[in-house]
Amino acid sequence: MKNVLIIGYVWPEPKSSAAGTRMLQLIKTFKNNNYEVVFVTPCAKSDNAFNLSSIHVKSKLVTLNDSRFDDFIIGYSPDIVIFDRFMMEEQFGWRVAEHCPDALRILDTEDLHSLRKGRHQAFKDNALFDKSYLYNDIAKREIASIYRSDLSLIISEVEAQFLVRDFKVDESLLHYLPFMQEEVTSQAISRLAKFENRKHFITIGNFLHAPNYNAVLYLKSHIWPLIRTKLPEAELHIYGAYISDKITQLHNKNQGFIIKGYAENVNTVMQSSKVCLAPIQFGAGLKGKLVDAMINGTPSVTTSIGAEGMFGELTPNGFVEDTPELFAEKAIALYLNENLWKSSQKAGFDIMKKRFLKGPLVMKFLSRLGKLQLNLESHRLNNFMGSMLQYHTMKSTKFMSRWIEEKNKNNNGNK
Repeated sequence: MKNVLIIGYVWPEPKSSAAGTRMLQLIKTFKNNNYEVVFVTPCAKSDNAFNLSSIHVKSKLVTLNDSRFDDFIIGYSPDIVIFDRFMMEEQFGWRVAEHCPDALRILDTEDLHSLRKGRHQAFKDNALFDKSYLYNDIAKREIASIYRSDLSLIISEVEAQFLVRDFKVDESLLHYLPFMQEEVTSQAISRLAKFENRKHFITIGNFLHAPNYNAVLYLKSHIWPLIRTKLPEAELHIYGAYISDKITQLHNKNQGFIIKGYAENVNTVMQSSKVCLAPIQFGAGLKGKLVDAMINGTPSVTTSIGAEGMFGELTPNGFVEDTPELFAEKAIALYLNENLWKSSQKAGFDIMKKRFLKGPLVMKFLSRLGKLQLNLESHRLNNFMGSMLQYHTMKSTKFMSRWIEEKNKNNNGNK
């Protein structure tokens, strides 16, 4: 049995975020294909963390800048190491390369943090996003991490295009792997609530994620008043993990703007709603809320940023609009027009089948890993940039980490 070590940025929280769902999908992909999986992270476990032992995955808390990790990884001797986001590759990549040089090193980007940061800054500056925003300090770190890794998992085709076109990353270092979903069967579809049995609008998202908080503010100030004028009895139900005071203060029952908080089961709340609203103004990656909406037969209205990487050349499960007026107009149309609603719902099922079906995506992914493991030496020889960056990382990050470790030991000894 081959083994996989996953170094997580945080514990997987599939009920809280799309990133948590994505991580759990990766873990289950390896488990279902006869890999032993061990998950480690330097992050404290929250109450929302998934119980990994329930699927027979061992887990362990590790410490940053601590050579005990070296002993652990030497003892485990993984065939594959997956870094959850570039920050974990920065912290642990050099240790893996030094002590397990034959292990396949994979970076799961989740989304391009540099793209998200650049778009956020352009939004705050009320400026057009361009390369001056894309080429930020996060990009320098993230792209270096991509080069140092044997393979990087890219969740959106658009982000792969950014990497190849703007950062000149060779396609041999990238693998497109979006959300991997089970088939939405005809039996499951038949059990979903019908148009006449659904009511109200929904939006959902982890509120530690800035694009989600901003989207709720945008709904409150620009979009919901337009919808409410035409549909005075309708409500907008806002769900999400990590609700803060600044979110709860937006609650207004008289306006139908209802803060619901954490959703124990996203499928339940999505299936009872008529339309999903996702007016994302900045960000990156794929939007888990739109996938959840399509699985549960709930048409959506989103923006160009929200739609990025979701639909490909297929008809969206609703509408993509970037002005508050058109966004509200299309949301109202979906809410009132049963035929339009049904055709949008059907489009969502079609997207799930053609773009996010688990089986073909897993098969292609595992095939790519197998070929890489057989030809790892030649693959690395063709990535001189990665070798160069790995060399300099060994000379800088390694010794900085050693210095921090010694400093911590001295500080603890003086207490």
